[in-house]
Amino acid sequence: MTEPMLRVQGLNAAYGRAQILFDVTLQALPGEVLVLLGRNGAGKSTTMKSIMGLVRPQSGDIFFAGQSITRAQPYQIARLGLGYVPEERRIFTDLTVMENLDVGRQAARDGAPYWHVERLFELFPNLGRMRHRPGGRMSGGEQQMLTIARTLMGNPSAILLDEPSEGLAPVIIEQMAHTIRALKQEGLCVLLSEQNLHFAQLVADRAVIIESGHIRFHGSMAELAANDRVREDYLSV
Repeated sequence: MTEPMLRVQGLNAAYGRAQILFDVTLQALPGEVLVLLGRNGAGKSTTMKSIMGLVRPQSGDIFFAGQSITRAQPYQIARLGLGYVPEERRIFTDLTVMENLDVGRQAARDGAPYWHVERLFELFPNLGRMRHRPGGRMSGGEQQMLTIARTLMGNPSAILLDEPSEGLAPVIIEQMAHTIRALKQEGLCVLLSEQNLHFAQLVADRAVIIESGHIRFHGSMAELAANDRVREDYLSV
């Protein structure tokens, strides 16, 4: 049995007095895409931020590559090889594509794919054609690709993608799905937060559904596809 690359056990988190997560438990394996599904406000982004140390858990345990990161600072977690692509993208709009990529550069690490600029441009051909374009002069889809590419420059073993398809045109969503499948083939562990069930079905192996901070379902994508009631109760708008 392959050991999980990422394991979250009994995670509770709050903003002030408002508790957001209640005993969230999940795990993701190397070379697996796990999707965290749920409506807006269900707790998906808080789960991601808690894993990355941006929200301090009230209780629970978080392990990455067999090491506890529950109390680690975000920069320490990133240095261990856990990449994070936030929903807000947060590229440097005054910097060019090449300069944004340089910001994310880390040394190669054992057991993780090695990414360099030219290899990333093979994965994201659009970026290769605009190497010297400032981030502020790129479309939303291009900015999303740049954010993922910048994160990959850190040579992560696992990557968290928070709502990567949100606000993107259908053709860009298809490109994003191709990218995530390519990362899986590289052996990366991918934790994906999504509202778009169709997009999740294109890329994910397993799904976890969160609603009001509680895990309501976990299983394969085939099991989710066969469960009309779960989809109706927790994913329909």
